[in-house]
Amino acid sequence: MTHLIALIDGSGYSQSVCDLTRWVAERTEASVELMHVLGRRNTDSEPADLSGSLKLGARSALLKELADLDEQKNKLELKRGRLLLEEAKTGLEEKGVGTVTTKLRHGDLVETIAEFEGDADLILVGKRGEAADFAKLHLGSNLERVVRSAKKPVLVASRAFKPINKFLIAFDGGESAMKAVRHIASGKLFTGLPCTLLSVGKPNDTLQAKLDEAAGILRKAGYEVDAGFASGEPEDVIKDKIEAENIDLLVMGAYGHSRIRNLIIGSTTTEMVRSCHVPVMMFR
Repeated sequence: MTHLIALIDGSGYSQSVCDLTRWVAERTEASVELMHVLGRRNTDSEPADLSGSLKLGARSALLKELADLDEQKNKLELKRGRLLLEEAKTGLEEKGVGTVTTKLRHGDLVETIAEFEGDADLILVGKRGEAADFAKLHLGSNLERVVRSAKKPVLVASRAFKPINKFLIAFDGGESAMKAVRHIASGKLFTGLPCTLLSVGKPNDTLQAKLDEAAGILRKAGYEVDAGFASGEPEDVIKDKIEAENIDLLVMGAYGHSRIRNLIIGSTTTEMVRSCHVPVMMFR
């Protein structure tokens, strides 16, 4: 792993994103690009229907005031974005991260990621951004868009960072889950950390063989692996396992053969990422 993209905004999750980024960079010696994307909602005023209700002179004056307001808001958002990036950069450098760059962009978040992810090995993002409804604990709308569209693994930061001492792979035997296993086995990010390899559902010969293969790949790479099955609803079983065994990070594939597929692309996905109070690393 050589290069990370860390997405930050003004939300309370940005510090956790930075802390998680530092943890990844320290273990992999990767460079970091901090990115802040200004969307249209950041700077544009709400459109107003001025037809017929105002005289021409008054309407022109009001439109000019709105344009001036947009320009001023744009300048302020740019200034704020630069400050966010510089503070985050300084914080990472003070904690020993070697190479940190920043990028401030206007535009759509997903399109921006698509433009720059080619040089990255991992994308880090907070579970909720500034636009999320914290009162209802909803996830940020951008999160699912990023997970759906990104071609690189995405690591979702939880509300507060804590040291990562062990991790769990939610394994359904699908290609994306195997991709996660091979990625972990060949990289340095999880080196030395005990691994729980969990498959939820009724065991069968095919899935048992895949679970054994995955465990074998990890053990050959030097990992201590606790592999097994559990019955129940995937989101409940995984969440309970994480809490009961103090798991610090969840790894899962984005697409698979079983109900875990829905954890990424359906409503269950939102519930899984929302309810787990640990970072979630997802592979496609």
